[in-house]
Amino acid sequence: MQTLKAVLLARRSSPALRFLPSSRNLSVETTAAREDDLQNQVLVEGKASARAAILNRPSVLNALTTTMALRLKKLYESWEDNSDIGFVVMKGSGRAFCAGGDVVNLYRLLNEGRVEDCKDFFRNLYMFIYILGTYLKPHVAILDGITMGGGAGVSVPGTFRIATDRTIFATPETLIGFHPDAGASFYLSHLTGHLGEYLALTGEKLNGVDMLAVGLATHFSMSARLGWIDERLAKLVTDDPSVIDSSLAQYGDVVYPDKKSIVHRLEMIDNCFGRETVEEIIDALESEAARSNQEWCISALKKLKEASPLSLKVSLRSIREGRYQTLDECLIREYRMSLHGILKHVSNDFCEGVHAKLVENNLAPKWDPPSLDRASEDMVDYYFSPLDEFEPELKLPTQLREAFI
Repeated sequence: MQTLKAVLLARRSSPALRFLPSSRNLSVETTAAREDDLQNQVLVEGKASARAAILNRPSVLNALTTTMALRLKKLYESWEDNSDIGFVVMKGSGRAFCAGGDVVNLYRLLNEGRVEDCKDFFRNLYMFIYILGTYLKPHVAILDGITMGGGAGVSVPGTFRIATDRTIFATPETLIGFHPDAGASFYLSHLTGHLGEYLALTGEKLNGVDMLAVGLATHFSMSARLGWIDERLAKLVTDDPSVIDSSLAQYGDVVYPDKKSIVHRLEMIDNCFGRETVEEIIDALESEAARSNQEWCISALKKLKEASPLSLKVSLRSIREGRYQTLDECLIREYRMSLHGILKHVSNDFCEGVHAKLVENNLAPKWDPPSLDRASEDMVDYYFSPLDEFEPELKLPTQLREAFI
């Protein structure tokens, strides 16, 4: 199987500065400092038979940028071609693995009219996720801390995911007027029963033990013991997934879901979230809440009523379609959905949700349309429609790289 080759773009200095030595020197220094900062958004650690990519924007919970997606793509392609490298590790700096895409930056770009920059973000992030999902070498993601949205996107398609006692997983996009993307419609739809619909629509959080129990994680370790795992991986010389698996199991922890675990309510989740429409899901939850008065029902209803009505309907269809699609098909469809969402042809819910929830710090968004009954089928259909003739679709190298998952 052939691998993708990174495209190296020649950088040209500005002709306007050519005859201004002092200004040009200042510009070169500023540019070098900026490039150094961008490089530092993803750090690299060398190990005996591995490389580690470290997401390094701890002040914003390692939120993903276009620069990070491009750097990850370039690094992973070069590592895949390097016969001295047996496997690859990804981890995060600070208290998060990765909180997802930097949606606040996307919001600001849209307000500045820089729509093409936003398209670049989705295109490059989804491309990297496809590369991860078709990677020829074992991949270990250490999900120590917050792992949400795109953070799951750059880890779940890989071979191994280590959850910890500090892990918090969620796909909370409907609460900001968007849809679970970055491959979420693929991996959520393949969870047991209708758990994917529940997580996608409510944005409910899972801890590390529950991630392991439902298959989102492959291993569990107490955060305090990660140093031992890191030391073991640093000495491991192999490209054999079974050797890595046994090493992770040896240094990991055996844990069991507690009484509050999601595994104890899967049957009720299936009963409620297996319904055909969002309205029917809410009716079933209300009936269950009235009957049992269970906290999870009340919490789920609250989240559904806070979310964008249009995003709920779009996200439900996305999960249902993802169940019968391959990873590349999901990413291509999600790219269409994301572009339709940011271009505001039907609704401004994404910008409204980010502004209210994140920029203004948890205000109540004014959704448009404001209710489920006004979120028409035509509106939902639009998100799944092909891009117009002047807008290229997401192109993935499916002939060169075949998805394994």
